[in-house]
Amino acid sequence: MGINRCGWCEGDPLYEAYHDNEWGVPVKDDDTLFEFLILETFQAGLSWITVLKKRENFRLAFDNFDYRKISRYEQNKIDELLANPGIIRNKLKVNATVSNAQAFMKVQEEFGSFSEYLWAFVDGEPIRNKWENYKDAPATSPISDALSKDLKKRGFKFVGSTVVYAHMQATGMVNDHEVSCFRYNEV
Repeated sequence: MGINRCGWCEGDPLYEAYHDNEWGVPVKDDDTLFEFLILETFQAGLSWITVLKKRENFRLAFDNFDYRKISRYEQNKIDELLANPGIIRNKLKVNATVSNAQAFMKVQEEFGSFSEYLWAFVDGEPIRNKWENYKDAPATSPISDALSKDLKKRGFKFVGSTVVYAHMQATGMVNDHEVSCFRYNEV
């Protein structure tokens, strides 16, 4: 008998490993929060597995998601990224990554860390949902709506409510594991 996982990840070893080790684990480290934010923005309009399969390529291409370096990217680096077949070569998303890195650092300056800013939207504690089936989880929430609106006001791009809710799920701000999943009580 195997372990019980959320239905969305079953059948793909990469997806299962991501689910088992990362998805829904509360993240309060700014470097990791930035990585997930960038990956979620590239995922917009695509499937998560597409991004997950290219994650290592993204790490190499984007200086291991070092937002300090990314914030200083100039056109030659952007052109290099747009020519890189290992990542998703969307000009708007690549440019948004640079401006999001700049906005990220402004939030850090204002709040002390991006984590402090972000987690304040859930009072510092994960929201614990009780879904029997992952398909019952929403694509957005009133909190993701508010967070999306605030991020946009602060200059972030590709941070619609659906992207923000996916980020909240990935970084453990909300626990959307199925209640029967072995990870539900662990995270």
